[in-house]
Amino acid sequence: MKKIVQKEDKVLRQNADEVRVANIKTKKIQKVLKEMSGALNSQDDGVALAAPQIGYPLRIFVVSGKIFTKDFVRAEKALTLEEVGVPAASIGKKTKNLVFINPKISKLSREKEWVPEGCLSVRWLYGRTFRSKKATIAAYDENGKKFTRGASGLLAQIFQHETDHLNGILFIDHAKDIKEELPRK
Repeated sequence: MKKIVQKEDKVLRQNADEVRVANIKTKKIQKVLKEMSGALNSQDDGVALAAPQIGYPLRIFVVSGKIFTKDFVRAEKALTLEEVGVPAASIGKKTKNLVFINPKISKLSREKEWVPEGCLSVRWLYGRTFRSKKATIAAYDENGKKFTRGASGLLAQIFQHETDHLNGILFIDHAKDIKEELPRK
């Protein structure tokens, strides 16, 4: 399994490269997607992962399907599948990870808030970031199909955090109240 790189790795400070749409279904890109999901799924506390976080300077991120389950617990209100356009019949069922290739945020709400944030590539450091409450993103899925998705709350925060990764930005670059919180044993 691919290892998640940490904040000192230069790949996290690069502008990631776009993926040619014609290449999305190639073995190479599909392998990257599989490695990303494997790395993300191996982390109990991870909710999303950008390709640079496992060493690939590509404009791809994956959002964990677990954030859409009824069992997902977070200090903030958990998302529902309905909030992100998934049919009500799917709520509570195992949901696959969502893939965003060449994502572009097309709209951010003017209304912002300070939200708690961490990162799998900035292990055990947490802080607060000032993020838009709502975001709309356009991207391609793992089959090369273009889609647009709106989000609020945690998913809007994820869109912004992961897009920052693709632009060489880490949350600690603009967070406040940064502190270390080691895992409880």
